[in-house]
Amino acid sequence: MQTEAIHHLRSCDPRFAEWIDRIGVIQMPKRAAREPYHALLESIAHQQLAGSAARAIWNRVLGLFEGEVPEAERLAALSEEHLRTAGLSRSKALSMKDIAVKTLEGHVPSTRQILGMSDEDIYERLTQIRGVGPWTVDMLMIFNLRRPDVMPVTDFGVRKGFKVLYRKRALPAPKLLLKTAERWRPYRTTAALYLWRIADSK
Repeated sequence: MQTEAIHHLRSCDPRFAEWIDRIGVIQMPKRAAREPYHALLESIAHQQLAGSAARAIWNRVLGLFEGEVPEAERLAALSEEHLRTAGLSRSKALSMKDIAVKTLEGHVPSTRQILGMSDEDIYERLTQIRGVGPWTVDMLMIFNLRRPDVMPVTDFGVRKGFKVLYRKRALPAPKLLLKTAERWRPYRTTAALYLWRIADSK
């Protein structure tokens, strides 16, 4: 499938063809062996933070639970104040607790369940959780589920890569990026992987 995706990007967008020649083949990420519950918690820790800072906070969250991802029951029962000692904001702490509660209620699907859901159903279900917006779901869809047609239009790195690709002076608005990305269907995930790499090159 990746060969088809790269061929499609080459043929529909000459600027992508130039960068593909420079970067080479980018493979789809390996599927992360995490339950959606785990992936959502980790994504909350990473929201609006650089990688090293996010990892440090996530590791401190795990440290509250003997270094392991807590079971939903334990996380739901933990006080917001205790959870915030890991360095989480109040908003993030409340989001993590809501993920735990929604998991206990059956609102957060298991891996087996989510594999049978459409992209639209996943977005609709998960964005009802406090603090889980489209970007968080996009990351789960790309790195956990390896869905081939995801375009995280609010992601800074993707927007920066677009700016470089099209030699723009400013970052594109998400609406413009979404409109332009229509030509990259049904392989927008591969386009996003290239945009991240293009952003890193500058």
